Amino acid sequence: MQNHTKITKVLIANRGEIARRVIKASSEMGIQSVLVVSDVDAESLAAQEASQVIRIGGQTAAESYLNQTKIIEAARSTGCQAIHPGYGFLSENAEFAEAVIKAGLIFVGPSPESIRALGVKTTARRTVSAAGVPITPGSEGAETDEALVAAATRIGFPVIIKAAAGGGGRGMRIVRAATEMKESIDRARAEAHKNFGSPEVYCEKFIEGPRHVEVQLFGDQHGNVVHFGTRDCSAQRRHQKLVEEAPAPFLDEDVRERIHQAAVTAAKTVGYYNAGTAEFLVSGREFYFLEINTRIQVEHPITEIVTGTDLVQLQLRIAMGEKLPMRQSDISFSGHAIELRINAEDVFEGFRPALGTITAWRRNDSSSAREDYGYRVGDSIPPFYDSLVSKVIVKGESRQATLFNAFQYLKGYSIEGLPTTVPFHAWILANVDFQTTGIDIGYVERTFTADGAREASVLLETDTDHREGTGASNHTERVEVVGPQGERFNVELVHEPGGTFVAIPLEGDSKHREQSLWCRSNSRATALAGVGSVLKHPR
Repeated sequence: MQNHTKITKVLIANRGEIARRVIKASSEMGIQSVLVVSDVDAESLAAQEASQVIRIGGQTAAESYLNQTKIIEAARSTGCQAIHPGYGFLSENAEFAEAVIKAGLIFVGPSPESIRALGVKTTARRTVSAAGVPITPGSEGAETDEALVAAATRIGFPVIIKAAAGGGGRGMRIVRAATEMKESIDRARAEAHKNFGSPEVYCEKFIEGPRHVEVQLFGDQHGNVVHFGTRDCSAQRRHQKLVEEAPAPFLDEDVRERIHQAAVTAAKTVGYYNAGTAEFLVSGREFYFLEINTRIQVEHPITEIVTGTDLVQLQLRIAMGEKLPMRQSDISFSGHAIELRINAEDVFEGFRPALGTITAWRRNDSSSAREDYGYRVGDSIPPFYDSLVSKVIVKGESRQATLFNAFQYLKGYSIEGLPTTVPFHAWILANVDFQTTGIDIGYVERTFTADGAREASVLLETDTDHREGTGASNHTERVEVVGPQGERFNVELVHEPGGTFVAIPLEGDSKHREQSLWCRSNSRATALAGVGSVLKHPR
């Protein structure tokens, strides 16, 4: 256990929106921030906001944000007591955490031992399984090719081959027949070695059509662990998250509580402290442990909104040796939140990464939304790092209101100068399955089309005052929709400027019943038929 040490100056070993997020949290706590920057980021928005900037040079991550020696030296030379790694880069590197501590500094994250125990997935699976946390059947560890084939045969196809030393969808291959094993193993090993420096892989049973549900964890250095609820991250492409929401919808409360307890148990097995996220695959009432990410997550803001807790400030307090300021019974949940990752990607070209300069950025003025971003107008998106430009976070009293608010927010939102994922977000928010029953992790890749995104994008272009479920618009009328079994539904039909119609179910005295159960179309008849179809779905 670490003694209490006051942090007055922290070095931030990251860039973009997460660097700005740590700067903000630190400033509010009276902590000075020192930001290391590559040559590319020397004039970045984060660099303008930090108390001090140290230019460590280079353009690529390897030259800058992965250069352990330069980062630690920058911290020591500027009188920092701690290093905050953000997410990505060195945030889950046990050797870096160990080097930070050996240099007499505080690593704002879990212990190197915890990172090491959870960083190798085969070790993590064995550890949490021994504590009773459910895992999918799989190979015992990183195996030879022959042992992997034997394990897959024993488990039964389909199986999934995964990199033992990393995640994020890299080094991962789904195999549906024994004849595919050799090529899949070779490709998985090559990807694993390229991305994580280790060719070791393992295999486990592939669960068809699961949802991705995760639990935000926090532990302190005094043995206490609590959870801050669930998030659903099933909207993915190539195993990369696009949309996250909290709490995870469509979960039986008994299942939700069992997932909470499994996450806390998994953390306690390795003496975990600071921020962490336990990830699970959920299929019906069954769930299986995937991994624990030993860092703050990209999607942490939606948990902050529904719990009212500043998780980055809590990271800093735990790093200083403080006890968790709350017990599990003190943590409550209010409303719903969704995060839309605005990436520099062309969704009409298979989510191809895009480069360009931001020439204009239009935002909607809304009390229901927050935006965390690392760029501004005039900035160019560099090719050396990931494609995340911004995170739009929208809240509401219910999931239904949140989805409605999010779509309305996008109608006043645009980034010009390069393609972004905004058309995808319009498509997913208006998607009937996403609205009514939830989706699995393969849904986007199975069903998303460029034509669907184009149609949704047209709906975003209409001008309207019908925002945040207020009911205000240029023209509305009440219409009765008759279902296939003779059911009758009252619907508010909004005729928006630009020839677009939105149909919203009503109940009682013109009160919006389910604000997410809305359908938009350029045709009056199609909008009414669409909302009638949505209403047939079981809730």
